[in-house]
Amino acid sequence: MMGYLYLSLAIISEVFGSTMLKLSSMPNVSKFLSVGGVGVGYLLAFFFLQRTLIYLPLGLSYAMWAGVGTALTVLVGILLFKEPLNLYVILGVIMIIGGTVVLNVGGGAHE
Repeated sequence: MMGYLYLSLAIISEVFGSTMLKLSSMPNVSKFLSVGGVGVGYLLAFFFLQRTLIYLPLGLSYAMWAGVGTALTVLVGILLFKEPLNLYVILGVIMIIGGTVVLNVGGGAHE
């Protein structure tokens, strides 16, 4: 259970860092705060990912971190930054989630 808790924190931190990265490219946004948020987000993401690896296999952990993080980042882009939602985005996210499920079921976590 701890492995999935750490993995969830790693994913949330990565999505936060990616969101701050997008904000840092926007006018009228404090570069100091947004770039600082990028650093903090990714530092925490890698810290929690390292903690995850104590409990879960590398392949499963990295695939879930990258896949779920990507899907959530796409969702943040659509909801917060009004990025386009089209068939390709939907299919891509479905494939990411499907692959994550297959890895979870097939690879199995040894916690």
